[in-house]
Amino acid sequence: MDRLTSMAVFVEVATQGGFSSAAASLGMSPTMVGKHIRFLEARLGARLINRTTRRQGLTEVGRVFLERCEQVLSQVEAAEASAEASRVTPRGLLRISAPISFGAHLVAPVMLEFLDLYPEVQLDLELTERVVDLVEESTEAAFRVGQIGDENLVARELAPYRMVICAAPEYLAGRPLISVPADLIHHECLGFTHWTRRGDWRLIRDGVEHLAPVRSRYRINNGEALRQAALAGHGVVMQPLVLLANDLATGRLVRVLSDYEPPSRPVHLVYLSERRPTAKLRAFIDFALRRIPEIERALDGRPSSSL
Repeated sequence: MDRLTSMAVFVEVATQGGFSSAAASLGMSPTMVGKHIRFLEARLGARLINRTTRRQGLTEVGRVFLERCEQVLSQVEAAEASAEASRVTPRGLLRISAPISFGAHLVAPVMLEFLDLYPEVQLDLELTERVVDLVEESTEAAFRVGQIGDENLVARELAPYRMVICAAPEYLAGRPLISVPADLIHHECLGFTHWTRRGDWRLIRDGVEHLAPVRSRYRINNGEALRQAALAGHGVVMQPLVLLANDLATGRLVRVLSDYEPPSRPVHLVYLSERRPTAKLRAFIDFALRRIPEIERALDGRPSSSL
């Protein structure tokens, strides 16, 4: 039998003063009430209630056990109420992960806004290029750039992750024009070590793919470091629009091959397929699906919906 249920039955018998009254209060038969009491007495090896044909009363052991049962049941009720409240009101620690460039330029800027909306939530945001295991690392949601292969995750699609090609005006001055992809072979192209292709860049124009041969004397595994190299005039860079948008807007970098676009990559917000996500996770999902696409549209110069 369930020990907590038996303890609750015992407390009700002591409160009501008898098996029959307790049975009526609990909606069970007096026989079942008796089974619960006998179950507890067998576990404890002591009688809890003295029973005669006329009256029933707690033994000394029963009085001590009653006090402890009331404390335990009160704590259980408080724990259940706290758990239920967490499903209704966003609160508690929320762990999120995102790729470094995407997270730094799209996710992090709006997280303070999220925390202002939900003051009882604490947020841990991990920016990393590795794929975080949500179960093993107790992470509730993650932003993933690229294809999603884990079928145990719910994946909510965001706007595609757009890439651009650009260089500093100082680098382009006096060098051969870049009007078609083949022209890149005459330039220093800053390479990203995470790319599987190192000898060419894939570009799309009017639905047709073009392979641009490139040479990369300098490769880095970090987008921000590539951006700094491009700003210093060391070559042509291909990186996400979110990373370079401000530099393009201020003229520190100039877009090249604007008629050609590197293939965009899908972006998803993923989380475990639980039946009932916590209120903090539901609130974060709704917030992220609304705000992050708005930032992306603003970076790309497209109209943003009103908040």
